[in-house]
Amino acid sequence: MPDPDPPGRPGPSSELAARVVEALAARGLTLATAEASVGGLIGHLVTDVPGASRVFVGGIAPYAREPKVDLLGVDGEMLLAEGSVSEPAVLALARGVREAMRSDLAIAETGVASDVGNPLRPAGMYFVALAAEGYERALRHQFTGTRQENKRQAADAALQFVLDYVDSLP
Repeated sequence: MPDPDPPGRPGPSSELAARVVEALAARGLTLATAEASVGGLIGHLVTDVPGASRVFVGGIAPYAREPKVDLLGVDGEMLLAEGSVSEPAVLALARGVREAMRSDLAIAETGVASDVGNPLRPAGMYFVALAAEGYERALRHQFTGTRQENKRQAADAALQFVLDYVDSLP
């Protein structure tokens, strides 16, 4: 996987990932990821941070329907009815990976990286969800750019969501 930040000094994604690791470590929280369309980019960014092993439990990149259903317990009928790029789907992914990985927090994303000719799900449409004890929320994003830029923006949105949640804790 190409480095999301250019060589040399750390870029915005790397700096955001470092802030997430620091915030989670300061609170003694763990994180798992379900990355349905960015293919492990979030986990890649997090594990590039020294000390990530203190907070990152692991992740899964369930690109196809079967691992969403078989590994994360997502309801297959719901996927058919709502679509895999939807708020119910991303919430189910977050719940499923949190349970499977036994983590304190889970972040999940699903989206459309580039044009597939579907006006209901345009290129750059992503859903990101966070699940924690007593908390579940999904956000919809519409990014513009190339396939790689959309994936990068989705990963950054997921990391920012985690950071905002952790920073909001009492």
